[in-house]
Amino acid sequence: MAVQAGEMSSEAVSHLKPIPGDGGLPLVGHTFNSMINPIKFAQTRLDKYGEISWANMFGIRMVSMIGADANQFVYTNKGDLFSNNQGWDFFIGKFFYRGIMLLDFEEHRHHRRIMQNAFKKPVLVEYLKEMNPAIDSGLKKWKPQRKFLMFPAIKQLTLDLATEVFMGYELGKEADALNTAFIDTVRAGTSLIRFSLPGTRWKKGLDGRKVLVNFFKKHIDEKRNSDGMDLFSQLCRAETEDGHRFSDDDVINHMIFLMMAAHDTSTITLCNMFYYLARYPEWQERLRAESRALGKTSLNHEDLETMEGMTLVMKEALRLCSPVPSIPRKTVKDCEFKGHYIPKGTLIATSPFFTHYMKEYWTDPFKFDPERFSEPRREDKNHPYGYVPFGGGAHMCIGLHFADLQVKAILHQVLLNFRWSVPKHYRMPIDFTSLPVPGDSLPVTIERLD
Repeated sequence: MAVQAGEMSSEAVSHLKPIPGDGGLPLVGHTFNSMINPIKFAQTRLDKYGEISWANMFGIRMVSMIGADANQFVYTNKGDLFSNNQGWDFFIGKFFYRGIMLLDFEEHRHHRRIMQNAFKKPVLVEYLKEMNPAIDSGLKKWKPQRKFLMFPAIKQLTLDLATEVFMGYELGKEADALNTAFIDTVRAGTSLIRFSLPGTRWKKGLDGRKVLVNFFKKHIDEKRNSDGMDLFSQLCRAETEDGHRFSDDDVINHMIFLMMAAHDTSTITLCNMFYYLARYPEWQERLRAESRALGKTSLNHEDLETMEGMTLVMKEALRLCSPVPSIPRKTVKDCEFKGHYIPKGTLIATSPFFTHYMKEYWTDPFKFDPERFSEPRREDKNHPYGYVPFGGGAHMCIGLHFADLQVKAILHQVLLNFRWSVPKHYRMPIDFTSLPVPGDSLPVTIERLD
């Protein structure tokens, strides 16, 4: 049983067990094992130590908390035991400074209340209207070929959408510089060399953030005075009922984080959907029939909930490859988890990625089986925190409905215009250097439909 506490007495602590674990190899610890095969690594730790254990990774001691009970304990965060900011700061604080995910407690709630204005249904409807013609334009650049690299094609498309819908611009050549800056800032978080040495991922990440800050800074006055429906304009104008608004720095910090989240996580989700739809063509044809039955070249907002097959595939893709595989926190108070003492100042990490492969919650978890989310199976209901691709609690992803909208809008148009496949023996490798992306850029054979 998980129990939170403020200042735990020495008597209370004496009845608790220390966290088991081992450091691993000198200097690098278990860093490479955890990144090369996170499922095998987590399963080995679970079998050896149970649901909580410590290991040295990235040059520091980290505590892994495994499973749905651990997710629930950490994400619900009763008593404000865990700091998001102090958890994420070690990895991405230098690059996504004061983004919504890196704020804590009342400040986080305050910023989230303001930001929610940019994700309400009427605004999402407008985002989709802007998005559909941009998707159509982007897909016209896709050419039939035997080795079409799906990952960079989708990443470019989602970045173009993010710049047009989130920023209200068509960037052209400037998009390449921004895309490079986003990639560098994301990859920097898992760098082993964590200081500004030329040529390192850390230095590239710092330089990438400067590019992004300068871009948003030069446009912010224009956006504050506009009536545009893009996210940038929305954040500049957003305010609570009592008149609280974001400062210029707040807008810049939130835009850098949201732009990363909007195109990186959607790209990962779409890549996995395209991969499994290529491996299981019967599902691809089922979804294509569903899209054709609508009789529309693009989706309206009211169509989203009717795409039943697409919803099942999207949920299964998110289960099989959670876009944010590990979620760190740091304890700001002493606490207890299932009889183990966790002292204040402990860096901990939960694993949505591994939770989604645990046999306790999922039937044949390595199998692609979208029907597991259909009624009456609903395996995602086996535990309230057994399916957490968007996190949970107060920090659940604020853009999850936007992600649903973007992914379905793109896939609908691709299904109507293209058919794609991979060889039967093909298995997509995953690169866990930062976020889990296709290690080979996902080559597919793609043909245009009449």
